[in-house]
Amino acid sequence: MSVIALLSVAPVIEDSMATEVAKAVEALDEFDVSYETNPMGTVIEADDIDTLLAAAGAAHKAVDADRVSTVLKIDDKRTREQSANEKVDAVEDALGREARKER
Repeated sequence: MSVIALLSVAPVIEDSMATEVAKAVEALDEFDVSYETNPMGTVIEADDIDTLLAAAGAAHKAVDADRVSTVLKIDDKRTREQSANEKVDAVEDALGREARKER
């Protein structure tokens, strides 16, 4: 996969956003993408930019709120293929350890 993005979709509300965020994540299942949700957003991988943008748009539309805030940061590496896991592996190699620390 060559297009990787960090997607954050959230309703602008006072209460818990979990139910609406879950709708956004679930909308990704309709597309040929892989994804991993973390506390700050969802990392999406797709074979091409059009698929990624369609999935992100569907996630945005899935949130039922008067106001929705969406942030999409795209890494479209056009000269070679690189997965999200490979990007993390490169950082861990530079660190000489896992890039995670438990509190």
